Amino acid sequence: MARIAVIGAGMGAMAAAARLAVAGHRVAVYERTQTYGGAVRRFERDGFAFDTGPGLLPLPAVYRDLFVKTGKEPLESVVELVQVDPSSRHLFADGTEVSLPNASRAGVVAALDEALGAGTGDRWGDFLVRAREAWDRTRRPLLEEPLWPNWSVLADREPYPSVPHKKLLRTRRAGLLAEIGAWELRDPRLAALLDGYALTYGLDPSEAPASAAVLPYMEHAFGTWYVRGGMRELARAVYERCVARRVEFHFGAEVTGVLEKDGRAAGLELADGSVVDADTVVGGGPWRLGSLVRGRALYDAEAVEVNPEGMSPGRVVVCLALRGAREAGAAHRTVVHGPDSQSESELFSLGVPPEQPTVRIDRPDDPALRPDDGHESMVLTATVPSQTHYDWTADGAADAFADRMLAAAERAVPGLRERTLWREVRTPVHTREETGAEGGGVPAPALAAAQGTLLRPANRTELPGLFTVGGWSHPGGGLPHAGMSGALVAGLIVEGPDFRGSQ
Repeated sequence: MARIAVIGAGMGAMAAAARLAVAGHRVAVYERTQTYGGAVRRFERDGFAFDTGPGLLPLPAVYRDLFVKTGKEPLESVVELVQVDPSSRHLFADGTEVSLPNASRAGVVAALDEALGAGTGDRWGDFLVRAREAWDRTRRPLLEEPLWPNWSVLADREPYPSVPHKKLLRTRRAGLLAEIGAWELRDPRLAALLDGYALTYGLDPSEAPASAAVLPYMEHAFGTWYVRGGMRELARAVYERCVARRVEFHFGAEVTGVLEKDGRAAGLELADGSVVDADTVVGGGPWRLGSLVRGRALYDAEAVEVNPEGMSPGRVVVCLALRGAREAGAAHRTVVHGPDSQSESELFSLGVPPEQPTVRIDRPDDPALRPDDGHESMVLTATVPSQTHYDWTADGAADAFADRMLAAAERAVPGLRERTLWREVRTPVHTREETGAEGGGVPAPALAAAQGTLLRPANRTELPGLFTVGGWSHPGGGLPHAGMSGALVAGLIVEGPDFRGSQ
């Protein structure tokens, strides 16, 4: 039985901790803040409750697998999973709108044809068929296996089978998501629909590789799910599973260094001066972990580059406490697409929040999140530059952008201002405080192509006995990816270098 010290209590870290404990190891988690869950947080006030991190769960099979592998109690026995239908409602800049059925390609095709015109549904449906090919080609290496030593194969090869596009005497194939929208979808609203998936994951639609087609495919193929009581309930369930498997949690325990002995990781130094001995250390993001390992590089020169976390965009979240009941039949999620894709791209290139942002509106029909049926809890989310690139602490900056988000949301839900009792605005500064991520950046999932710029560093480091877990390491950000990160780290520790991935 090895002693394993885990830095942080994010979703990936807890997934690894639970699996390692079941394998017979003695596991202790050291979390800087006073709670668990990483970015999966909840804000509560006056009987209202709001998810301030992910609002929906794609690919729930990842967490079903975690609970099956760590005990006899399945996930559905500790949380209630609700399949959201429609999966999302979309309001475009020209005023047209469409609601997309959950996990139904035929239903999505029909809905698009009816809302946007004949032929649009078939073009989107054909795109999803090609997106499935990209998913099939990359699912194992990017989600279920440790990062390949020859990862450059993933960097150089575009898995999306784009359609030849002829213009004058030239034939080209889409290598970027924006080119798929322009050349294959051929409708500005379908292009905006595709762009919206990239923005949700913090990717620049004008620069994201065509392989990002797997993101909408995940939603359409596996559905989107909500956890009754709020997504924080998923974090609670994973935490309680860890506790039931005798994982020790130490909150308010800030790690200031990783100890090394005889050429391998040997424990932790804490901010209070105490020392924790361990046979193996599981750390968080490689960028921050690198500062805890003194005088040694985590990866060799040929590894995937460890990029500063602040280079990734962040999110502004506006929690709205509303008077008046949620109307019957309201969509759980509505996306209000901004009118200017160039402005959206400038948040990545120039670090400037868009004047008219794309806004995601989450309206869970969940009594646990409101004081009574005469009120409603609503969350608005937009992708923005991180604190590294834009000063969200400047006078009025957060409230001014929240006003723009509210104006966009009112296009889809009229009368929001009159219904608002109060609002809470949360910026990348809050994300930084809660997760420790530099600048409050939010990691995107790992993607193939793009010269490897969207791959994440491997879970195994150059220091024996030291591993990385979570959204900033392989396989990247997002709830399913965090869960798989935990599975990969546990597999590497339990089975050793011969581990080839989850089955």
